[in-house]
Amino acid sequence: MTIWEAIAALLGLANVWLVVRRSVWNYPFGLAMVALYFFVFWEAKLYSDALLQIFFFAIQLYGWWNWVRAPKVDDGIMVERMGNAARFNWLAVTVLASLAWGFGMHRLTDAAAPFVDATVAGFSVAAQLLQSLRRFESWALWIAVDVIAVGLYAWKGLFLTSGLYLIFLLMAVAGFVEWRRKLVA
Repeated sequence: MTIWEAIAALLGLANVWLVVRRSVWNYPFGLAMVALYFFVFWEAKLYSDALLQIFFFAIQLYGWWNWVRAPKVDDGIMVERMGNAARFNWLAVTVLASLAWGFGMHRLTDAAAPFVDATVAGFSVAAQLLQSLRRFESWALWIAVDVIAVGLYAWKGLFLTSGLYLIFLLMAVAGFVEWRRKLVA
């Protein structure tokens, strides 16, 4: 564990706690967290997760912009549900993209766990996009990501980050419950 991993973990806790509360103020914490985690994951040779942080930085900026403009409900932003066809399409594309990315990491790099790392990355991309769009289903993907990530990061010796993802798992369940209560459609 490094000081940067510890700081990134604390920023992550603040970020997700604010997302669960549907607060637009989650984004400054998220931007700082992903910037630090790029270096933490690169050092651990989890290249898919490191590159994912670049995407997260960009999508955090988009999400911040989108959430600021979103309709408000009580103390937070309004959330919506996807239809069954949209859910299936998102899941199919996410699984296929994750497999393709994992194959590329396996063939082209010395990645420590190319397919598991790519699954965490691919599902995280879809979850973050859906969360930026304020879709309730994002939490189901985050729950899957967190379950996988806890074991992956522990295996790589990133115990603080593994513990963080265990907390993220609990927070994702809380987010699922809270956002479900606030659904509009």
